[in-house]
Amino acid sequence: MTWRKRIFDLFFASLLVLILGPVILYLCFVIWRKQGGPLFYVAERMKTPTQGFGLLKFRTMTVVDADAGVSGGDKTSRITPLGAKLRARRLDEFPQLWNILRGDLSFVGPRPPLREYVERFPKIYGDVLKSRPGVTGLATVKFHKHEDRLLARCASPAETDDVYTRVCVPRKAKLDLIYQKNQNTCYDFDLVFQTIGNLFRGKRQKGPKNSG
Repeated sequence: MTWRKRIFDLFFASLLVLILGPVILYLCFVIWRKQGGPLFYVAERMKTPTQGFGLLKFRTMTVVDADAGVSGGDKTSRITPLGAKLRARRLDEFPQLWNILRGDLSFVGPRPPLREYVERFPKIYGDVLKSRPGVTGLATVKFHKHEDRLLARCASPAETDDVYTRVCVPRKAKLDLIYQKNQNTCYDFDLVFQTIGNLFRGKRQKGPKNSG
């Protein structure tokens, strides 16, 4: 990570903590009232091919003793009603401002992978993780919704893993490497604004369905 990108991250993460602090506290209260503790879900993700960190999110699923792999249709029943609303607007990712301040994440970069996939695909992630992972990125903007639809159709952990490794991993890696090759501050701003735009467009598209 360049010093310019790190300054960009620190400045805007600090600014958003000040602006969104009351919203984050309110969400903590709502989550506690609606579904109890724990408020947060901490999952290991990889910052480099060998270095993991605890990715912080608001909890959106019921707690189980053991959990593994990416979320597919086989885990849909565990998503709480409040969790579904948080996920739809990506509000569950607000706590990742802490990860940005710590230096685990950047605002823009490849989404941080699970250790098991880094170990299974060392060549792919050896290249992808030359960039600091991010909250959003080119793969998020261009592929996230399609990935969600693909995985939502999976009925078992094995099917989810097959679709994710066969389709999602190589497709996202290709986009992540395009970003890596073209990364600059203007491009980062563009991807952040595209991410925000996608969220608002998604809200408008869902409007008519909810009203009927």
